[in-house]
Amino acid sequence: MKFKAAFFLSLSLLLSFSACKFQKIVKSGTVDEKYETAMKLYEQKDYSRALQLFDQLTGAMRVTDKSQKIAYRYAYCYFTQKDYTLASYYFKRFTTTYPNAEEAEECMFMSAYCNFLNSPEYSLDQTVTYDALKELQLFTNTYPSSKRVSECNDLIDQLRLKLEMKDYKIAKLFYRMDDYAAAIQMFNTILKEFPDSQHREEILFLILKSYHNYARESILEKQKERYTKAISAYNDLVSQYPGTRHLAEATAMKENSGKELDMISNGDPQKKDQRVKFEFN
Repeated sequence: MKFKAAFFLSLSLLLSFSACKFQKIVKSGTVDEKYETAMKLYEQKDYSRALQLFDQLTGAMRVTDKSQKIAYRYAYCYFTQKDYTLASYYFKRFTTTYPNAEEAEECMFMSAYCNFLNSPEYSLDQTVTYDALKELQLFTNTYPSSKRVSECNDLIDQLRLKLEMKDYKIAKLFYRMDDYAAAIQMFNTILKEFPDSQHREEILFLILKSYHNYARESILEKQKERYTKAISAYNDLVSQYPGTRHLAEATAMKENSGKELDMISNGDPQKKDQRVKFEFN
């Protein structure tokens, strides 16, 4: 017990002395003392205290041959503190300040990677996600032979899935709100921007269903066009997914759309009554 007490007392005194020495260097140490201490702390993975000294050194040693080493470690200090916004900024600044440096490729990737880590859930604003995509693509274009290209492509795929999910949820919300025009537009945007979407079959079916429901709720003058588009949407669905799990319901809507078009073409009185109903409601 006495040995343990003595050990912890010695450790406490050592840490206290170390802290006092550090504070003295922060407040009144020379530039060289701060630099040597900051580098030592960085190597010891004491990034929080190293960052305090790097804050003071970035300006004081800007025009020296040590500024590049400081800039590189400065960015990583923020990264290890999980401040990805500032880390991304300083990694990017390193690449623009030292474009020919050995670490330039690494820092360009890290800037993009920080934005990837900062990308929020799909339900939130995706500005950072778009920034990450832009930077990852820029990296692959700038360093097409880099060993990091494969990782970049994986990160890009993850971010695109997030953007797709956001658009998919918005489109489904429009559909549930019976805003069929907005739903159709959003579903078609997804198919255009994400042609390999995992939701493609369902989206094609929902486009058909949206056109069918949209036509049914439209005034007579609009029904012909929308029922025709419903049939076209059915053809798109079954041509791409002949065995679709929605086949029975899709076929029923296609047949109903055909009957409605026949009634419109033949001037069925029921359709005229329906026109009056929609005009006065």
